[in-house]
Amino acid sequence: MYVWENPVLQRELLVNLRMFRGFVLMLVYQALLAAIVYFAWPQGERLDLSQRSEDARQLVDMFFLGQYVLASLMTPSFAAGAITGEKERRTYEMLLASPLRPGAIVLGKAIASLAYLAVLVFSSLPIIMLCLPLGGVSPYEVLAAYLGLIASIITFGAIGIACSSYFQRTAASLVVSYLLILPLVMAGVLFWVLARDWGEFRLLCSVTVIPGAAAAVSLALFVNTSFRLLYPPDVGAEGHEVVDLEVEAQQAVGLVIQRDQFPDRLFAPAKRDTLLEDGVNPVYDKEIRSEIFSQGTLMLRVVIQVSMLLAIPLMAWCLYIRPQYAAWYVAYVVVFNMLVGPVFSAGSVTSERERQTLELLLTTTLTPWQILSGKLLAGLRVSSVLTLFLLWPLLLACIMVSTYWGNLLAVAAYTLIVLATCLNTAMLALFSSVLFRKTSISMMTTYLLIVVLFAAPLAAVAFTHTVQADPHVVQSVLAASFTSPFVAAFHVPLKIDLDLDYGELEEQAVAAFNWAPCGSYIAFTVVLNALLLALMIWLVQTRRRMAA
Repeated sequence: MYVWENPVLQRELLVNLRMFRGFVLMLVYQALLAAIVYFAWPQGERLDLSQRSEDARQLVDMFFLGQYVLASLMTPSFAAGAITGEKERRTYEMLLASPLRPGAIVLGKAIASLAYLAVLVFSSLPIIMLCLPLGGVSPYEVLAAYLGLIASIITFGAIGIACSSYFQRTAASLVVSYLLILPLVMAGVLFWVLARDWGEFRLLCSVTVIPGAAAAVSLALFVNTSFRLLYPPDVGAEGHEVVDLEVEAQQAVGLVIQRDQFPDRLFAPAKRDTLLEDGVNPVYDKEIRSEIFSQGTLMLRVVIQVSMLLAIPLMAWCLYIRPQYAAWYVAYVVVFNMLVGPVFSAGSVTSERERQTLELLLTTTLTPWQILSGKLLAGLRVSSVLTLFLLWPLLLACIMVSTYWGNLLAVAAYTLIVLATCLNTAMLALFSSVLFRKTSISMMTTYLLIVVLFAAPLAAVAFTHTVQADPHVVQSVLAASFTSPFVAAFHVPLKIDLDLDYGELEEQAVAAFNWAPCGSYIAFTVVLNALLLALMIWLVQTRRRMAA
């Protein structure tokens, strides 16, 4: 009943493995990994295979890290909706009422969610085998790396399914899963890079420590999730569509959102108890006061607490101890907005479709501009305020650290880059919500667009520097990276006072002192958002004519 005759597992496998996106994802995944090997392949005409080839080791490390990051980022998209999908389809209670044990349900969901990822990982073995004849890498190291990769994916899948049991919406489960998994992914990459010269130690950890820790964490999360399904606190769809925030605040553990106090009212204003004033956009008022937090503030509280906890050590090191690394803290703030920003806008229009209220909204006297601007500003207000909570330490550093006194223009550029990113993520999420019918598809499409626009150019720049490509190629790749806030932040001119005692501080703290990437990114933001807004207004206007 747990594996071989598990109907949940059989049904999920049939659905997941037959989806069209599975074949497309397989093609894209293999193409990306093959491109890494192709462009990082040693360019020398002759290779000395009698000695350990550093080029081969570098190639294998880059291939494995690329696969590790890709697989880790894809895991929540499969696992975070395992249980919330049942809640959204209103089949959660029927599933719990079935003869299946809670452990069988959780195990079936977990195996089905990770089965496709396992297919992706093992299908990359022929590509990595091409690198072994180059020498410098033992087959045992490759097998150990794959063992650590599989263990990590299982752990990340367990985290996604556990989050899925705590939330009502897939969007909330997805963003919390990413927020919890991202530090683990960064720690894994850092360990693999730092332990590069300690082959035996890295091999030992890959076959003992990592699988052992993954098994312990996965087992604990499996037991916890099974217990929640055995004694579900959220059974009963009636009355659970809207959560009473006052009752939730009384029962909440840890951070509590007080909607009538500062700064909570900046992102969660109190419910309206008076008539709507003249000239106020009713769509915006409804979204910001009722719709966004109708499912409660659990996701919001978790996001704030986890993000601040992760920001404390990074803030202390990058802003105060080593201010030349301020761009790294800005990159952390950008990553936070990339994860959180789409949550509050990707379901703005799709939720109207799912509730079958879109046609009613389009037949009102509201113009497409009022509808879209109201939904955009509501989501943008929440995501930008949450993001600025992490940005204020940078402004505080301008007062406390003398290094920033001569870099106020750079600090202003950092702030502008973060604000532009907030606008981009909200606009892309709203655009996806206008295009698609389901919130889950809109959310995943938004994340895909954000990764392609923001992260892919940075990866391309880092890749060209790693493989020591031709300088003209490096300049071309950098010029084409105007869509990435990371590239813009890392190239903001930052003057460092060398008289300060920073040990072996280099004269240049960033790759290059150049305002061009920052200016290009701001210009790209203006053009992109203008085009997206015009296109969305046209789409809504067209749909409105059809509804009329």
